Amino acid sequence: MDALITALADPARWRLVELLGERPRSVGVLAQLAGARQPQTTKHLQTLERAGVVVSERTGQRRIYALQSDPLRELAAALNRLADAADQVGEGFDRHRGSVDTERLAAEEAGWADGRAFRFVRSLPAAAEQVWRHLTEVELLAQWWAPEDLRVSELVFEVRPGGRVVLEYRDAEDADGSDLVAGRSEGVVTDVRAGEQLAYRNSPVLPDGSTAFTAHTSYTLRPTDAGTDLEVELRISDSTIQSADFIAGIELGFGQSLDKLAATLAATSTTSRSTK
Repeated sequence: MDALITALADPARWRLVELLGERPRSVGVLAQLAGARQPQTTKHLQTLERAGVVVSERTGQRRIYALQSDPLRELAAALNRLADAADQVGEGFDRHRGSVDTERLAAEEAGWADGRAFRFVRSLPAAAEQVWRHLTEVELLAQWWAPEDLRVSELVFEVRPGGRVVLEYRDAEDADGSDLVAGRSEGVVTDVRAGEQLAYRNSPVLPDGSTAFTAHTSYTLRPTDAGTDLEVELRISDSTIQSADFIAGIELGFGQSLDKLAATLAATSTTSRSTK
């Protein structure tokens, strides 16, 4: 496939493919129609033949080239799969980009988003005690407390009123930490009622060290017959003009994090049942 893509990437070779798509032709005729010298045309055709996209046959004094359909169909199928994947990924990206544009237009002065609230609800397949551990223990928090394409690179969560909260994350594929930090927030725990209620406030840190806004986040746990209902409310204060991009990502990013929490608990529950 790589050889085929490389062969077709050259405009001169692509022109020859188009001409052969009409009918088989000789080197001399192809050179005339393409407006190229015959030796150069021969080299291009040899490259296409090595890539499997054309075949040749000598007829009398002439060598006739013909286009092969199978490699082109394979390439078309690969491109179609890639386009389908782009549609799936692009839907979320386009939605986020639209949110960013909307928030940037709204962010005309400090305080523009103060009072805005986001609410999330998840029914989790785990007891409240287990959910609580995933909300408060650093090792378990790190498994889910970042959107799909990011990973937690630094985490502090001191489970007591006044305790520090630090969350730093990087691109999930930035294995050696050489890329720029994708985001960092710092804050403090404000309420702790084990197994029932957890609240903290934290603020994304801008490159100059200032904060973009403050997010006041509370978790409420309610035991159910099937596990635990988790209700999350996130309220904005101290919003700056620079906070627009961050606030635009809350709905999608925090939602993805909670989906990861649900998946992590589901996997843990399945593993526990299988080992009994």
